[in-house]
Amino acid sequence: VPMTLLRGLADDLRLDVWLLGYMMPVEREFVSPEFVRLGTLIGCAEFIRTGVTSFADMYYFEEDVAKATVEAGLRAVLGQTVLKFPAPDAPSYEDSLAAAREFIVGWKNHHLIVPAVSPHAPYTCTADILRDCAALAAEFDVPLHTHIAETAFEVENMRREQGMPVVPYIKKQNLFDAKVLAAHCVHLDYGEIITLKHNNAGVAHNPSSNMKLASGMAPVTQMLEEGLNVGIGTDGPSSNNDLDMFEEIRLAAFMAKTRENDPTALPAVEALLMATRMGADAMHIGHLTGSIEPNKRADLILVDLNTLHNSPRFRRDPNGIYAQLVYASKSTDVSDVMVNGRWVMRDHELLTVDLPALLAQAEVYARKIDRFLILREESVLAKLIAIGGATEAESYEVQAKVRIADPTPIIESLQKPEIEIVYTRHYHEFDTYFMFDDPTQGSVRHREDEFINPKGEVEYVRSRLTHVGPAREEEFPSKVLLSRSRFLAPSTQSLRFLREYFTPDDELSIEKDRLRWLVRYKGEEFYVNIDEVSKPQLGHYLEVKSRTWSRTDAQEKAALIAELITLLGADSAETVAQDYVEIVDHSRTD
Repeated sequence: VPMTLLRGLADDLRLDVWLLGYMMPVEREFVSPEFVRLGTLIGCAEFIRTGVTSFADMYYFEEDVAKATVEAGLRAVLGQTVLKFPAPDAPSYEDSLAAAREFIVGWKNHHLIVPAVSPHAPYTCTADILRDCAALAAEFDVPLHTHIAETAFEVENMRREQGMPVVPYIKKQNLFDAKVLAAHCVHLDYGEIITLKHNNAGVAHNPSSNMKLASGMAPVTQMLEEGLNVGIGTDGPSSNNDLDMFEEIRLAAFMAKTRENDPTALPAVEALLMATRMGADAMHIGHLTGSIEPNKRADLILVDLNTLHNSPRFRRDPNGIYAQLVYASKSTDVSDVMVNGRWVMRDHELLTVDLPALLAQAEVYARKIDRFLILREESVLAKLIAIGGATEAESYEVQAKVRIADPTPIIESLQKPEIEIVYTRHYHEFDTYFMFDDPTQGSVRHREDEFINPKGEVEYVRSRLTHVGPAREEEFPSKVLLSRSRFLAPSTQSLRFLREYFTPDDELSIEKDRLRWLVRYKGEEFYVNIDEVSKPQLGHYLEVKSRTWSRTDAQEKAALIAELITLLGADSAETVAQDYVEIVDHSRTD
């Protein structure tokens, strides 16, 4: 709900690019107790205007979300988010879990707030995190809110990495020891639906978000047929982009009919049930709200049906009123809202929030976030840092490449007594360079290293991102280059993600087999690589390189590299004063 302050920030993107490339970097920069309080109050105002009395939320600084929700007068199930990444309110998952425990203890048995714990999703949490969150929720008998099977990509990754679908995986981590509210559940098979039902899990169906992000259409009719409690949600104002529940109810009905190719699927009465009593049951608060009956809280809304789009009204069919509310009514028809016996809106007037003041504060945040993103989008390096993990340290290296016809004599020469071999490695490397028209931006290289064992088998794979500055800082005698690599980061995203995130002007791929030796020569360490470049077919190269940290050191190592090339028997006349990406790029334009 606090993400009302991020509404419209980044749209028409895939889920991973939207979440990892924009939402999380902005959240790391701006989310604070003040941010979530303001965002929650604005979200609550929108909820009230659209006839919502209760909602479920997972975010950061949930203590402040709770205080703002109570101030606005709404009911909520609020979950403190737990992730494997550092979060705006916690540097580690242990800190997030401790914050969740403190939040639960402080708010349990509150008359409006039901505290919960929220491991964000299986792909953003480790197995240990999921188990710890389940244990915490079970200890205090509070709900556990998470995201499940939102995209086909998530499900495919789970099957590939864990050998099972998402629901069996979370069951294995004991998540169903708790009262689970599972958001999305778009890509479930029949067995997973049955597992959710048997474990009394609730489902939050988010039709607008699932359509906007092209996540797919959830099997809602099958879930309902099996007796699952399925509620309707908005997902959030930054992925929807509003909190209009009347719109969501209507879309839920239409989406089910489209998915099943059946106009009788999910009739209006059932869609409205999902937004009221069944939704409350899905949130595990059905004993408190969801229907107007004795011993439940007085949560209700009044809807004005005397509007143009609600006219005329037919009374022949007793179920006609449900169709009227679901297919014709708008959120603007809500005139009055009561929560826990207290009016929070009367005759369209908000009674608990000062909306003009809140919106003015929101504009201040919007300008700050705009400035942050404008500066970031101007710098490839800043974008790399924003997706996390980059080491902010410039590194320089001196290197030289020599074309060779046959690597065998070079390999034999490495046994000379002047050369001490520290270790030997064998890799198969797949490099993708993202290149930009502005030369000051440098380039981004995605490298996937396959580590080959002595049997010729792939032992493991490592992926890394490198931001490469100008390829040539300086050229020393014998065509030894001083080059710069500014930032190095592990790569956890797909090439498709990186392509859509960095939006390069050009892209270049290089594939090579690399034999590497770390050697000592005259007291200095050097990497000696024998590369066979197969894509494109460039043949064999000897490459000698070493890290350096000063100009004097670089000059000395450049001279030693020239000596090593001669000692190894390579023809110095075949030295190439270019990196591979330059060689390939020039060959494309020749």
